[in-house]
Amino acid sequence: MNYSRRDIAALLPLVAAQAAHAQNAPKPDAPLAAKAYKYEDLPVKTNGANQTRAVFDGATHSGYHIDLHMTQLGPGQQPHPPHSHVHEEILMLRTGQLDVTLGSQTSRIDAGSVVITASSQEHGWRNPGPGPAEYFVMAVGRDS
Repeated sequence: MNYSRRDIAALLPLVAAQAAHAQNAPKPDAPLAAKAYKYEDLPVKTNGANQTRAVFDGATHSGYHIDLHMTQLGPGQQPHPPHSHVHEEILMLRTGQLDVTLGSQTSRIDAGSVVITASSQEHGWRNPGPGPAEYFVMAVGRDS
């Protein structure tokens, strides 16, 4: 098949748009390697009475995005106002108590409890005190 200069000129905008889309597309996460994460080696980000430790952020062997962080929340504190997002989250409470809001319902949970938030569900938590609460949050999936 022969293409004229006019045919090629008509295709150039399509090729340029496809190249721009590929350049701006999210890059796939690198698969996480097997690794032991020592608590004392995790960098600490402090915000007032709260401390956060990012543990990992990557993908499973099948390409599914996961990330994990740990937070120590001071008495009377919340990490942020209730919100929602596309990815699911799993919260595992290590120490203390949390008042967890899922939609319009609030429950008090104690150490050892686990919470899962569904995609696009409004959720939030607050430490009722009197001591700190330490928990793990695993985000599963992406927001796009």
